[in-house]
Amino acid sequence: MKFRFILSLLLAGLAHGQIYTPPPAQAPAAPATDTAAAPANAPAASPLGQEIPMLDPSAETITVGGVVIPLGDNRLLKARFEKYLSQPPEDDEAATRYRETIQEILATISPFRAEGPDLYAAFKLLPTATAYPGDANLCGSLAEAIYMAMLAKRDVSSLSKLNQTIEEEKRAIISDGDWKARHERQQDLSETKSAGGGKPDSKKSESNNQQAAGAGTNSLKYAETLRRIGEIEALKKANIARTEAQTLQTKAQYQVNMIQWFVQRRYEHVLMAARFYNQIWKDGDSALRIDENSDVSKLFSQSVGVSPTVSSLDALSNEAIREVSKYVEAFDLMLARDELHSASQRLMEAFALGEYLAPVATLPLEKKRRIADYVRDLHELYSALQARDYTKTKELADRLKSAARDFPSSKVDSAIAAYTLASDLAIGEAKAHLLGGDSEKAAEKIKVATEIWPTNPKLEEFRNLVDSSGGLITVRNDFDRLLSEGNFREIARRQYEIAPAIQGDATREDAFKQIMANLMKIEAALGKAAEFGKVGQNYAAWEQLAELREQFPDDPKLGRELELLAPKVADFTKALDTARQFENRPDKQTGSALSWYLKARSIHPQSKLAAQGVKRLVREILPAADSAAKGEAGTP
Repeated sequence: MKFRFILSLLLAGLAHGQIYTPPPAQAPAAPATDTAAAPANAPAASPLGQEIPMLDPSAETITVGGVVIPLGDNRLLKARFEKYLSQPPEDDEAATRYRETIQEILATISPFRAEGPDLYAAFKLLPTATAYPGDANLCGSLAEAIYMAMLAKRDVSSLSKLNQTIEEEKRAIISDGDWKARHERQQDLSETKSAGGGKPDSKKSESNNQQAAGAGTNSLKYAETLRRIGEIEALKKANIARTEAQTLQTKAQYQVNMIQWFVQRRYEHVLMAARFYNQIWKDGDSALRIDENSDVSKLFSQSVGVSPTVSSLDALSNEAIREVSKYVEAFDLMLARDELHSASQRLMEAFALGEYLAPVATLPLEKKRRIADYVRDLHELYSALQARDYTKTKELADRLKSAARDFPSSKVDSAIAAYTLASDLAIGEAKAHLLGGDSEKAAEKIKVATEIWPTNPKLEEFRNLVDSSGGLITVRNDFDRLLSEGNFREIARRQYEIAPAIQGDATREDAFKQIMANLMKIEAALGKAAEFGKVGQNYAAWEQLAELREQFPDDPKLGRELELLAPKVADFTKALDTARQFENRPDKQTGSALSWYLKARSIHPQSKLAAQGVKRLVREILPAADSAAKGEAGTP
């Protein structure tokens, strides 16, 4: 404020110079209000997925048939998808033969086969499918699981035969023990028949019918028989429990492979395993024996509210295969319409759901390359947004717009427009503060601009301005000094140096504009005078400059030109000066003044100064005539 007050005093003392007339002193203007918003304390969220997301980073699942299937880590999925886009299609002879073998296995084990499912014929085809590298030996794992299941089933049959054998042994022991319990008696040596063949003694006969200790049911042999029967029964129940446990264990081990292949999205292997399962175990038990708290169990229970079964895996696999085919059909249609954004999403969904299925694996490389180029630019766009490189972002957005008709550019364009404008405004305010001498505010604003747009090209301009800021201050000081000295010609000579230095300072800019306008007026008059001098009209040239001399008496160039013309127009200037002296004397001599004006007019008939003097004196001599002349001039 003190500096502005001193500057106003300096300018007020220059009124006599006339080339620059300073304005009246005014109160200093209020400081400029900052318009750039300060950055939020919290860092901005990543654009990756916010500006233009191809897949929601939080969506790591896909729903098929009402069941939510996890897709795994999206970063790994994205890497695998990019690898897939650069791979040739799997449509060679070996791949074709492999898929035909898979279909033949499914047809052979299908319940709709005319001759009925043939487990052993289908089993023999598994080694052929295993030979293809793309199978990853999963058919071999399936064959091994089937083989182990058949061995376990044979072991169960052996246990059943063993139970039948020990059951027969138990029955024989029971029969023998039962006979002995009814008929075995202890013989009494004193027992004799009556000599005359008479009837035996009734009391003795009743006593003999009772079993004595150590015979019949009271014998140790009978007790051993009962123990053996109990032992056989326990062994039989143990074998039955072992049979059931072994069956459940074998089923669980087999089902683990099915669940693993389902999670790996190997749906064709799930279908084969399910159909083999139904042929190996025909007891109607298809429940999956998995932990209730496991992710796979929750996958079914939380989605559809039912417990998973082999049949449900079979149905979901068929549904997934159908969905993949639909995704690929939609992809082909959108690609034909140059809707690359939607096409890339459909292909990503098809790949995420069934990357090993034929519609995805056999997709032509030309189609995948178009998507690969688009996805690469899209990911680069996300990276540029995260890095706040809006120049590169604009370039990539324009390229994506030209490539994809359906590219959603609204969010990107809005982000570019908003952030670039905010950064430019902050840089503009930083420049204003720097030129105003407030380095601290300039630093704050340039920090804001850098945080918003680190690669803003105008930051380089500001850096250059900072480097030259010392020179700008010097130039401003020189302008103030030249202004106080009245050296306006020097200001004009250095106008291209001074103008940038005082930009934004309203007081200095007004002074500079006024000086330049007046000097241009003087230069124009000097140019006309020079033209008059070339054609010998020295009187006209002098009079052209003399009029400006009254307005700008201190301009050195104007004074020098008048001095050069003075000897050539001495008689004319002497007549004008003498006329003015007579006119301006206290005892005004109008006649003498008029005669000298007329003499000057005779020297230079086109003289405006002489004509004005004559007219002025005539009004004084003949005021009535002058009034009449004015009246006649006003009469139509």
